[in-house]
Amino acid sequence: MRSDYQIFKLWVLAVIPLTKDAIHVYIGFLCLLVGLVVFRRKLSSWQALIPGLVVSLLLEVFDLRDGYSLSASLHDIVNTNLMPVVLVMLARLQAFNF
Repeated sequence: MRSDYQIFKLWVLAVIPLTKDAIHVYIGFLCLLVGLVVFRRKLSSWQALIPGLVVSLLLEVFDLRDGYSLSASLHDIVNTNLMPVVLVMLARLQAFNF
């Protein structure tokens, strides 16, 4: 039996023409923007990554509860947080010269 959360995820995948992995990347970017705008952090602040990490961990707790494998959850956590971490690292290294 599927949980309401899994049914909701399937509905989102049916409505939005993106793959599951792409949706995780977008969630990561959205959470990074929340960390930057709502919490008024600079792109070079590690604290800007906290919303993405918290959201990805919470989503994966539900997946693990519903019987998904740990490796699939780790894959999703990496997909959600990799690009925001790369952007913050580049900002900390002052790789952006605007």
